[in-house]
Amino acid sequence: MSGAPPVLIVQDGAVARLTINRPLALNAMDSHAHLALSNALTACEGDDTIRVIVLSGAGEKAFSAGRDLKEIAAERGLDPAGRAELAARWSAVRRLTDRQDITKPILARVRGIAFGGGFEIALACDLIIAAEDARFALPEPRRGLIPTAGGVHRLPRQLPMKAAMGLLLTGRELDAAGAHALGLVNAVVPVAELDAEVDRWIADILACAPLSLRAIKQCVAEGLGRPLSAALAAHYPLEAVRQGSDDAREGPRAFAAKRAPVWTGR
Repeated sequence: MSGAPPVLIVQDGAVARLTINRPLALNAMDSHAHLALSNALTACEGDDTIRVIVLSGAGEKAFSAGRDLKEIAAERGLDPAGRAELAARWSAVRRLTDRQDITKPILARVRGIAFGGGFEIALACDLIIAAEDARFALPEPRRGLIPTAGGVHRLPRQLPMKAAMGLLLTGRELDAAGAHALGLVNAVVPVAELDAEVDRWIADILACAPLSLRAIKQCVAEGLGRPLSAALAAHYPLEAVRQGSDDAREGPRAFAAKRAPVWTGR
């Protein structure tokens, strides 16, 4: 593949800023973009210097328009070698929407459209900060498809059932204000204030102990589908790590000394 990389990666201190970089295609996700994002997320998870991941779409029009349907259409015209190459690329992809192993907080910075798979990617993030021009939709049934990258499962878990089914069964759009009213996004701000709002959330995240945040994510992810009694009694490996960590001792020490804690992630 030639040209600009489909995902840009910039490390800003403890923050990894990942940008889906296909603005001319409204940041639609083809196999190259999915593989690049998959590799970037794996690298971030394995890098102890990174504590927060911010995911954006390039340009002003879209977070992501979802799956690149042009690639699907073009697949029919590939020769056997081309099909084998495409299959090999997809076999190496671990989509964010399928993963439970990213234990660091992921914040979706959304402006413009987040449709189809783009909406599903945002739903798979821990936080969504949206500009006032953001719009969300799962239009798959209007194209004879269904939102199988988690949309049919995550949306009913993140919204009241009737609200979720209303979106799923119509393909209707939801604007940023409506998404905020339903609790689907954490904040909505004017476009000019989006980056400042994202940075405020990042600062609050970085004020917390990194092992605490990773343990919280694991407890939520693994406990959500269990009865409350079972969730409370379950063993969470990252929580066991946190309990025995230097940071677990540093927090109370810093509080007692009336100073800011110094987190080491150990």
